[in-house]
Amino acid sequence: MRKIACLLALLILVMTGTHAQKTLLHCGQLIDVKNLQTLKEMTIVVQGNKILDVQKGYTAAAAGDQVIDLKNKTVMPGLIDMHVHLESETNPNRYMETFTFNPADYAFQSVVFAERTLMTGFTAVRDLGGSGVNIALRNAINKNLIKGPRVYTAGKSIATTGGHADPTNGYRRDLMGDPGPDAGVVNGPDEAAKAVRQRYKEGSDVIKITASGGVLSVAKSGENPQFTEAEINAIVATAKDYGFKVAAHCHGKEAMRRAVVAGVNSIEHGTYMDEEIRTLMKQRGTYFVPTITAGKSVADSAKKPGYFPDVVTPKALAIGPKIQSTFASAYKAGVKIAFGTDAGVYAHGKNWMEFVYMYEAGMPALETIRSATLSAADLLGDDRIGLIEKDKLADIIAIDGDPVKDIRAMGKVKFVMKNGVVYKQE
Repeated sequence: MRKIACLLALLILVMTGTHAQKTLLHCGQLIDVKNLQTLKEMTIVVQGNKILDVQKGYTAAAAGDQVIDLKNKTVMPGLIDMHVHLESETNPNRYMETFTFNPADYAFQSVVFAERTLMTGFTAVRDLGGSGVNIALRNAINKNLIKGPRVYTAGKSIATTGGHADPTNGYRRDLMGDPGPDAGVVNGPDEAAKAVRQRYKEGSDVIKITASGGVLSVAKSGENPQFTEAEINAIVATAKDYGFKVAAHCHGKEAMRRAVVAGVNSIEHGTYMDEEIRTLMKQRGTYFVPTITAGKSVADSAKKPGYFPDVVTPKALAIGPKIQSTFASAYKAGVKIAFGTDAGVYAHGKNWMEFVYMYEAGMPALETIRSATLSAADLLGDDRIGLIEKDKLADIIAIDGDPVKDIRAMGKVKFVMKNGVVYKQE
């Protein structure tokens, strides 16, 4: 019996031996986002999909272990973009795609955008609205069928009739129809609650509402409030029952006030935020996701004749340039900030430019990185990511250069590991 037991133990050891192997990352510089400091000559020990340990110095490898030399790199947690749209990307024909694209067209291009996002160091994203293809995209990534970041998706955004994210805005009358909660369009508290439940049924991870008008919707106002207080209250209460956090697209002040009072978890864009709203957000602990990159991008595109429909162009020119200064005021006031860019409104893969714009507006480099790691993970409600610590998931990236000395180094990603798997190594 003892001999059989020993043979079984040996068999188990052989079968599981690969799981005992470790990967040692020798880091020239390691950014500690919790304490906002840069550590020199560190080793991250990865086993499977988790961080086993973080050690001072360059730890020697045991037999069978792998060493990855990042001694001339700056290493940090995988980045998290809290506002993307992976199904699409801005282009002059974007509005025609509504009539010419099938779900498969959105799906195939989303695969390209997802991989591009991962390769630029963003190992997790929050997708805040698409057709529902974004749910299938998330599932395919989770099954390792395609390459991409961790996706936490809202599925279809929730709007009111004619509001930002009503998918039939701008259609001629016989094509408009009257979309309802199934399509994410609601009127009244009951339909608002039903739309949240429909997102749950479809498999969304988060709820996104368009609490104000928007820039790119084919509708007149970019800032008017578009939900009643009762409707937002119904959404937030139902979302809480179903374990959802709620993100609120807002440009106008009154829309922000209603959303924050109702208890949403984040305000997206926040263009016309003032002192009253900043104070309210601080009191309620509401995060601000600025999306400066999107603001600059739509303002630039609006200067190109014919790029946007006529009703969109003045909104883009008025709202886009304001977001960076709104961010600066919110940061100085102490509002909680989580990194988000609205990728898709500009070309995917340029998410890193948000670091530059945040830095220009007065946020120190290490704080910008914390907003895209620890703070973003806090807003997500996922404490497995956002830090390089023992027992965290092994989402780790490395860049050339030192972002403290040159924030544009954030665009020079040379190494990407997600869930313990190396996707990029240059």
